[in-house]
Amino acid sequence: MVESVLVLLLAQCSLISSGERDIISVNDDNILVREENKVEDGGMEVAADRMMYLGIERLPIFIDSLQNKCVAVVSNQTSKINGTHLVDTLLMLGVNVTRVFAPEHGFRGTADAGEHVETSVDAKTGIPIISLYGNNKKPTAEQLEDIDVVVYDIQDVGVRFYTYISTLHYVMQACAENKKTIYILDRPNPNGHYIDGPVREPAYKSFVGMHPVPIVYGMTIGEYALMVNGEYWLGDSLQCEVRVVPCKNYYHKMRYELEIPPSPNLRSSKAVSLYPSLCLFEATAVSVGRGTDRPFEWFGHPLFPQSSMSFVPVSQEGAKNPMYENQICYAFDIAESEKGRQYQLNLSWIKMAYELIKDSTQFVTNQAFFNRLAGNNVLINQIREGKSEKEIRASWKPGLDEFRKIRSKYLIYD
Repeated sequence: MVESVLVLLLAQCSLISSGERDIISVNDDNILVREENKVEDGGMEVAADRMMYLGIERLPIFIDSLQNKCVAVVSNQTSKINGTHLVDTLLMLGVNVTRVFAPEHGFRGTADAGEHVETSVDAKTGIPIISLYGNNKKPTAEQLEDIDVVVYDIQDVGVRFYTYISTLHYVMQACAENKKTIYILDRPNPNGHYIDGPVREPAYKSFVGMHPVPIVYGMTIGEYALMVNGEYWLGDSLQCEVRVVPCKNYYHKMRYELEIPPSPNLRSSKAVSLYPSLCLFEATAVSVGRGTDRPFEWFGHPLFPQSSMSFVPVSQEGAKNPMYENQICYAFDIAESEKGRQYQLNLSWIKMAYELIKDSTQFVTNQAFFNRLAGNNVLINQIREGKSEKEIRASWKPGLDEFRKIRSKYLIYD
């Protein structure tokens, strides 16, 4: 069985990237590149292959750099090639993977948001798995002492408070401090087609807002890593040796459907699209459907007007103690009303919810957390004051304009 999988992987490498191995180089922006195969088409040169490939699928670009090295992998359940995990793939190709680092939700991606994940050993390979969540957010010097190269491959959703980019920050920081090279296997951003939201202010730096970027920043994880490094956001004038293995034939407006849920409560493309707007509810008395079969596709509260639409949260994997457990929540089904993908944050939902329950219960249950999600202490007051969406958006414009200038320096894709 192992031999057949290995043959499949090697054949896949050959089909995807024939000829890549011999003409790979690292350009001035630390992106691994090769000369594109071209064919003649009526006197015009065109790319021979227009299929889109993930960084993880372009093994010949980076596999030689891992040979005869001690390698650590930062990954979770999304790190797969044709159903085979990156760790298993590298081991079958003779790479010496000695350690795995896992982000929030764990190596297999089943833990609740914020749940403490224990350091353990992978039952399949016997490789130590070190959790990068809780008290050990950054790899220690001891954990990296025998490591030559770190490989990062995790599917992001392009939202500031989604903590995989915070884990990326700490891994890059540790690599800089300990003189280790990090390879970022790039992936499309399912929310990469727009930029929106307030830019995080310095006073609200936290694990759900490590960098001065808007809520939706419109970059792949590889582009984002280059920005964090290039803008010296690692702190103390640190920069690490980063190498990005880019996607092939990707562009920012491309619609990309995630095959594997990136976390337990983002189970559908619709939830991923609605998440940037609905996550602000996480610091309020309103449920986003955790504990149901459709989290982040609807929102509800026991005091909302009674209607035919409702849900009852129950304890389940990824939501062991959901808000309003076993209670009826009257709901608004956003996935049903929003047929297409989002092109900006929708503030009408949180403004409407506030108006519906503000006189009967406390709306914001954790203001400090709300401000960390928003990136400022302004948005909640704008909602309370009844500011229009247009007025709120106008307050974001100066920060967004400045961010676009920074972002433009690090883009790999159109």
